Formats: sequence, structure tokens, C-alpha cells
Amino acid sequence: MRTYFVGGEPHDEVGEFAGRHVLAEFSGVSSELLDDAAFLCESLELALTKAGATVRDVTFSKFEPQGVTVMALLSESHASIHSYPERGSVFVDVFTCGRRADPELAVQLLRDLLGAGVARTRTVHRGQEDR
Repeated sequence: MRTYFVGGEPHDEVGEFAGRHVLAEFSGVSSELLDDAAFLCESLELALTKAGATVRDVTFSKFEPQGVTVMALLSESHASIHSYPERGSVFVDVFTCGRRADPELAVQLLRDLLGAGVARTRTVHRGQEDR
């Protein structure tokens, strides 16, 4: 794999067709946190940034009587949260192309920020990633 540099930082080869898609379910989360759109947006952005992703935009939809969906557009791909405050549960989806960002770390950080009691995760390797 070739590496190119942007601002002195190494980046993956342009057009590398490989990535990791982490699917997670958390439970045991405070219903108040799961209905707080600002908190969920900030938490997702923080976890993604700490995991090396480049966040381009974060948007959300708030539902009545409760629940929030948050979407993050990344240079590397995307991430989302779908909350169920009435159940204390949330679905999380983080997909990153290339090798720079670590979607598994992003999910772990988000789990900690939400204080989830139980977390189930699955990683799907996509494209032509070396294994």
C-alpha cells in the first residue's frame, strides 16, 4: 500500500477499497441521555475524532414522544446512533474506509461516554482489506 502525506501526516492510499463496519447494541443506558440530542451529537463526534476519523458534519432528528437518530458524515464514511430511551438501549453503526480511523475504538469510546451496562458488537470486514 502506498502512503501519501497531507500536512505532514500519513494517510492511506487514495481509493483503497477496504474498511471495517462495526455494528453495536448498547443497553443499560440512562433514558435521559438517550433522549438528549445535543449530548448524543457531541459524544459521537468526540468518540469518532479520538478514534482518528475526520468528522465532516453531524445532524440529528428528534422524535416524539422520545428518541433520537444522529448521523455523522466522515471523510472515511459514516456513523450513526439510533436511541430507544424507553428501553435504555441504542443501536450504533460506524463504518470507516481505509486504515487511518479505528471504528472499533470509536464504538468503545462511545460505550464509555454513554455508560452502557451491556454492549454487543460485531465487526464486518468489507472490501479487499488484508487479513
